[in-house]
Amino acid sequence: MKQIGLLLIVFIALCSCSNSQNKKNQNTANPETYANTITANELKDMLYTYASNDFEGRKTGEAGQKKAIHFIKDHYINNNIPSPIATGDYFQEIPVEYFKGRASNASENVIAYIKGSEKPDEVIVISAHLDHIGISSTGEVNNGADDDGSGTVGILEIAEAFKAAEKDGFAPKRTIVFLHVTGEEIGLFGSKYYTDEDPIFPLEHTVANLNIDMIGRVDEKHEGQPNYLYLIGSDRLSTELHTVSDSINKATVNLELDYTFNDENDPNRFYYRSDHYNFAKHNIPVIFYFNGTHADYHKPSDTPDKINYPFLETRTRLIFYTAWELANREERLKVD
Repeated sequence: MKQIGLLLIVFIALCSCSNSQNKKNQNTANPETYANTITANELKDMLYTYASNDFEGRKTGEAGQKKAIHFIKDHYINNNIPSPIATGDYFQEIPVEYFKGRASNASENVIAYIKGSEKPDEVIVISAHLDHIGISSTGEVNNGADDDGSGTVGILEIAEAFKAAEKDGFAPKRTIVFLHVTGEEIGLFGSKYYTDEDPIFPLEHTVANLNIDMIGRVDEKHEGQPNYLYLIGSDRLSTELHTVSDSINKATVNLELDYTFNDENDPNRFYYRSDHYNFAKHNIPVIFYFNGTHADYHKPSDTPDKINYPFLETRTRLIFYTAWELANREERLKVD
């Protein structure tokens, strides 16, 4: 009996050492390793498909939008990134009535996730809209490569990076949700449905929303200094989020962060015009990542050949680094 007791003590000690080592490994994971899996070439390959004429401008409820949701779903299935809805079911169905006459058919959000290892009930949502404005009256396809094909493929690459970390034993402490919303172009309907009608993850446990809407181009203001990105909303609900975001940028990709459109008196009112707003109105801290408008905005000429893929890579990596920090820091963000 004494020998059995001694063996039990040794076993418990070994398990304790193993758990300590696992925690140490988690703390020493290098996010740069996984950020480097986000590449311009992969983003380009995906976007040339997603913003092709085959997708018919991805108008909410129409055939091209249905192709888009299956493209996104297949990406998650191929990378073994599960859905939080049900096994193999990535679509959050939205009835046609919800669109108040602005769409002719029902539509879908697409949702995938990576479960947190230590605080799985706390959630970081990374969002982008999957829809665009369809085919123009002249029969030309509005491809929406920047708006918001760039955000869509950005999320897919970020998801791959987190999955690679998980495979190496470095799952995020908090859950990461990859939310592709429909109906943005006709009134932010997909994100509103998620937050107001059917939040798959409780809003009170949602730590932050990082929303990506147009990050592949350069606007007129920055033609001479393109290493930039507009950030909107980062300090509206949490000064801590703004501080974390700024410090992560400086420590990693070091973009020029432009807060022009974050001004509460901004006449463009971009803070209210993309999907992050439906999270912000529920008191969830947000960042809206945006390259500004350009001459091809909402035109058939918003095509994938005009995307600056090295810039798209760098900007996507910034969002990954920020999500990594928010997911792995000890305390959740304070709302002040």
